[in-house]
This record gives sequence, C-alpha cells and structure tokens, in this order.
Amino acid sequence: MKSPSQLKARLRRQWESTNTRESRLLHPDESWPVILSIGKPKPREMQNDLDAVKRHVELWRSVGIGEVVWESIQYRVTADPVKLPTRWIINRPTEWIAASADRSVSEEFDSLSELVEGCDPSFHSVLIRRRSLWRDKSVAETCQAARLAMVLHPGIANGQPLRTMSLAGIDTKFFERNARLVTSLLDVRFDNEVSNIGLEAFLGAFVESSHWLLVLDLDGSLLPFSKQRVASAELAKVSFPGQRILIVENESCQHQLPTLKNTIAVLGAGFDLEWTEKANVASKSVAYWGDIDTWGLQFLGKARENIPKLTPLLMSSEVFDAHHDMAVVEPVVAGTKCPPGLNDSERVLYQRLLDEPRGRLEQEFLPTAIVKNNLFEWAKEEQFD
Repeated sequence: MKSPSQLKARLRRQWESTNTRESRLLHPDESWPVILSIGKPKPREMQNDLDAVKRHVELWRSVGIGEVVWESIQYRVTADPVKLPTRWIINRPTEWIAASADRSVSEEFDSLSELVEGCDPSFHSVLIRRRSLWRDKSVAETCQAARLAMVLHPGIANGQPLRTMSLAGIDTKFFERNARLVTSLLDVRFDNEVSNIGLEAFLGAFVESSHWLLVLDLDGSLLPFSKQRVASAELAKVSFPGQRILIVENESCQHQLPTLKNTIAVLGAGFDLEWTEKANVASKSVAYWGDIDTWGLQFLGKARENIPKLTPLLMSSEVFDAHHDMAVVEPVVAGTKCPPGLNDSERVLYQRLLDEPRGRLEQEFLPTAIVKNNLFEWAKEEQFD
C-alpha cells in the first residue's frame, strides 16, 4: 500500500517526463483522468500491524485533491469488510500540479499556462517539451519571441545586422539574448532549416562576429597543420599559400576531399562569404562546391559576386539529374526570386529546383569517387604554367 507522499513524489517525477508533460497538457482527451493505484494492505499487515493500516487510512482521508476511491474489503481477521482506499484519480492538470505539492512544478505550470495563452498554438509543443528555452526568461519576453518568430521569414534581414532589425517591438539586444529561443521557434515553422544553416544565414543577416571556418591543407605541405580553424575575418587578411583555393559549403564533406597539390580548402562557409570580398585571391584559381538546392545556389552566387572568375563544381543540372534518386525535399527555399551572381544555366536550375518535389541534393551524399574525379579535373584544367 502506498502513502499520499509516495504518490505525490511519483506525480512530481511524471512532470519531468517530456512526453508525459506534453501529452497531459496538450492532449487532455487522451490523457485524463490519471488513475494511481494505492494498493491494499496484505493480510499479514492487517493481523500484525493494524496501527500502521489505521494511519494509512487516516492519511488518505485527509487528501482533498482529486478523488480517492474506497472499497470494502473482507479480511479473515476482521469480522466485517474494511473500507480502504484503493485508487487515487486525478482528473485535470490543475489537480496534477496541486497534488504534486512542489513549488517549482507549480511555478513552471503557471508560466506554461501563460505561454500557451500568449503564444501561437504551433509553438505550444516545443515550449512544453523544452523548458530550458524559457526558464531563465520572463513570460513577456518569451511571448515577444513567439510573436517575432511568426513574422520572420527567409532573407528578411536583407543584409543588415540582426541588432538593427525593428520587428515586434524588439530592442537591439533581443537576438543576442534570445537567439536559441527564436531559432527553436523558427525551426517549428521551417522544418529545422534554421538550425541547419544558422539564424543569420536563414534571415539573410550580416554576420558581425567572426565565424570559425575549417581550413584543410589538401597538399600536405602548405600549412603547419593538416587542418585548423580560422576566423573568417582573418581569411580576408591572409595571403593563401599554394595555387588553388576550394570553398566548400559544408564541413561534413571533408572526408570526400582528395590529396590535391597546391590546394587549400575552406569548409563550412555557408552564408559567411564576406571574407571572399577582401580575400587576396587574385592570383589563385578558386572553386566553389555546395549543395544543389536554392540555398547552395544562393551561396554560389554570393561567392561569384566577390570572385568573378570562380569555378563552380558539381552544381549543375547534369549532376542533379544523374543523382536525382538521392535528392530530398528542401523544406524552406532561399527565395522565390533568382539570386544575383548566377549564370544562365544556374538560373534555370534555380527555377527548376523551386518546382521540384525533391529539390535538394546534399553534397555529402554524392559518391566520393565522382567528387574526387571532378576535383582532379578542376586542378588539371587550372594548372599554372
């Protein structure tokens, strides 16, 4: 037999279960009532420890939350059936919280109640499941972030820093304080695309702080290390060794890159291509390789605006057609208008991808042999006399 304090502890633990919390708060028809078994005294307890049974009964008689179900049970040692508590029924969330008798649970429930009332229903699940997103914030600021997330869309920053955007009444430090929260809310609307490419890249914002890029020495003798991280701002100042520079959208492709003489590779640039505008690459051959999707082509166009002689690799309609079976849905496109910096065939491909049911061919899924062959061909064609 279980005491009220034991079952209250169980109810507190259930609050910490993400799935239980979401189900009981968002799906009441499926989750309520909650029925907890109290249990019954064993015959030997009735015979040898009747005082403990009496105390147990008195404790349950004092419970005023929910519904305690009593049953008359016959024991051999008692002349008549004994009325005992057997189940505790909790009918609604407010009873659950009250029965838990925990201040922190009660405070979180009160905050969630306000958030559910003040935020768009599409955000209710993530707010209930991921309390760390808002625990250290006021309800007002969290609701403000939710309102902001409903008006943001790809490219809305149009090249300006996030701190200069004045939407939904935010101040200049709002994104700095709430970047993780805003990203998580936007992920709900845009199928995790914001986390995948970064908040600034998704909104088309100027990145004020340095982004650390992965630099690989594909030659093996051009740098003191085979790989190292370098702030993108520093890449705009250095003189690259070697004859060739390969810019790669995603870091995850490093295993596909071959040994390549006189070549430095810069991986993970994504939208952070400002450094290419000032980079000392006039005497170098530069290639760009990214995903075949609208974002990848947007990045390619940006890089070509800064480096007009840039060579695109593996980003053509022919490559897309040859590997279309590996293409996936692009949940959020970079924009319905073709970005600047693309040539005619790339503009045609961009428009095609907008209409494709599966318009994303991620570069890391291309066969390594094909990647290496293309890089070897590029290096061969771009050899210096």
